[in-house]
Amino acid sequence: MELLRLATAGSVDDGKSTLIGRLLFDSKSIFEDQLEAIEATTAARGAEGIDLALLTDGLRAEREQGITIDVAHRYFATPRRKFIIGDTPGHIQYTRNMVTGASTADLAIVLIDARKGVLEQSRRHAFIASLLRIPHLVLAVNKMDLVDYDQKVFETIREEFTTFATKLDVTDLTFIPMSALNGDNVVDRSENMPWYEGSTLLHHLEEVHIASDRNLVDVRFPVQYVIRPQTAEHPDYRGYAGTVAGGVIKPGDDVIVLPSGFTSTVEAVESADGPLNEAYPPMAVTVRLTDDIDISRGDMICRPNNQPEVGQDIEAMICWMSEFSELRPNAKLALKHTTRSVRALVKDLHYRLDINTLHRDEGAESLTLNEIGRVRLRTTQPLFFDEYRRNRSTGSFILIDEATNVTVAAGMIVGSS
Repeated sequence: MELLRLATAGSVDDGKSTLIGRLLFDSKSIFEDQLEAIEATTAARGAEGIDLALLTDGLRAEREQGITIDVAHRYFATPRRKFIIGDTPGHIQYTRNMVTGASTADLAIVLIDARKGVLEQSRRHAFIASLLRIPHLVLAVNKMDLVDYDQKVFETIREEFTTFATKLDVTDLTFIPMSALNGDNVVDRSENMPWYEGSTLLHHLEEVHIASDRNLVDVRFPVQYVIRPQTAEHPDYRGYAGTVAGGVIKPGDDVIVLPSGFTSTVEAVESADGPLNEAYPPMAVTVRLTDDIDISRGDMICRPNNQPEVGQDIEAMICWMSEFSELRPNAKLALKHTTRSVRALVKDLHYRLDINTLHRDEGAESLTLNEIGRVRLRTTQPLFFDEYRRNRSTGSFILIDEATNVTVAAGMIVGSS
């Protein structure tokens, strides 16, 4: 079955954890012992019914404070699709957690409290979703039961957010009024909102088209590991293992290896289950070539007439994630891009972005925790990359503090300089 990765986003107390709990509960994806534990915890708090938010708020601090701090992943399936849900934090203090949780998502659900309307954090998360190039965005107007299921409230929020979304790079935007607490329009259609003629959330998640979201044109295969068993059974076996980052690889394809520039032909594509006729993202496979070429981790296999950009100077949008340091010009950091690790120098900080107003502060001298800005980097060795808008795998990287080995930033490549 096809897999859909989705992430929830929105401001604090908009009902993200409750929505995921409702999806799991109504789709019968909760084990009995889990349900009993949640019922017991809810009763111990003196509340009635079931607090569905407890399904994802697993940390003690989350349950005590009633907020989501870390990213929680939950898995469930319907006859149509398999799903991985990332419950990301809504608090501004944990924006970095939201970025990491949503970085691999095919779809983002931005929740809005119908009583409060579009808040600053709602705009922030919608912008981050567009920055991360998440192809599909659902605006879930939650807690409609607290505004008497008023259609005018929903329409006002939809108009306000649509105006804001014109400033973003959003290709697919859907609006759904719901009540996660009561289950209105989550899995089953709501009788309380007969004026809404669209689909329920689960139906939309099952039907949204994601097959064309991945780049199946540009062949990109970063080599992760060279397999040389050198046994009596396989004395001459040489395979290159990795995850397909773009395009479709088939036996018989002409390929070129970067950075050496040597060309060869794909002899076989293999998986743990045996030979394959083709491989595509995000399959993990082993590629064998007809020629013996000196290839190592960090090299990239692609097509001769369709190669990524190769360069040491890149322009990128950066989300700074460290609370103990700042990003400043001339900073030296380790950079990991696909399977390639190099050192990088921050040449320039072009601007810091105000996520609320989208204003560019060109006078900014640094980036601190959770801030986003555009920088120019110079790497010690060439990278083989595409723009992030073209390929999320070959267009993204992380920055690492070499002294502590802590990941301090996530980056999205916007071009070369």
